[in-house]
Amino acid sequence: MGTPSINRAGHSASAAAGVRKLKLVIAYDGTGYQGWQVQRTGTGVQEKVETALAKLFPSQPRLHSSSRTDTGVHALGMVAHFEVPHAESRMSTLKLALALNAWLPADIRVVSVRAAAADFHARFQAQGKQYRYVVWNHPAMNPLLRATAWHVPRPLDMAAMRAAAQLFVGRHDFQSFTANQGYARGSTVRTLTRCEVKRSGAQFTLIIEGDGFLYKMCRAIVGTVVQVGQGKFPPAEIKTMLASKDRRLAGVNAPAHGLVLWKVFYGRPK
Repeated sequence: MGTPSINRAGHSASAAAGVRKLKLVIAYDGTGYQGWQVQRTGTGVQEKVETALAKLFPSQPRLHSSSRTDTGVHALGMVAHFEVPHAESRMSTLKLALALNAWLPADIRVVSVRAAAADFHARFQAQGKQYRYVVWNHPAMNPLLRATAWHVPRPLDMAAMRAAAQLFVGRHDFQSFTANQGYARGSTVRTLTRCEVKRSGAQFTLIIEGDGFLYKMCRAIVGTVVQVGQGKFPPAEIKTMLASKDRRLAGVNAPAHGLVLWKVFYGRPK
């Protein structure tokens, strides 16, 4: 079966062509993968899930995802959809999730499968996303978190970090907080509805929500907020960084392995 055409409103040309659309929520440990997408070199998470789908459906459906994650980034709430002919879709959604997980490696799991409306599109109908980043702030790293948290051994100023994080909330040009992908981009303006820092003992969690994210934007925000906590920048410097539209004036990129795509919103973010 050829891949059905999708317009930006999320409508499928095959909606009335005897196919069933299914929505997946997928969790994965990104440590061993070169990001979500199918790769020319290396392995993406998408490839593993599509291989599992091909074991169950002769039409070998392709996945359409809500997001892209970079090498080493994790997910608990990646959303994707696919279509299969009704003739192939006899399994219940619960059994389909179990069957897919039986074919997947242990570091990838389909959390849920749901029937989706014919016009649903995981990417084009996403209203927002939440990312979370974990920092372990203690002289000794917690070995249980070594693959999912950034170890920052020197003390961090929580009040300064919170003040800096709040300055990212709102509609801004985030050109100073994105890496160059090597090609011309559209607008670098995005809206963040939440950017906060929580603490539980030595563990700091940065929660970032917005309507969209640029390449390595979350990692640049986290790295900068952590450097504020280290006293390398005053919180108010965030305004200058945003206004400059110059990546060289903002902070470092936090390592990929502390970042998790937590959830994708398909209504008003809560």
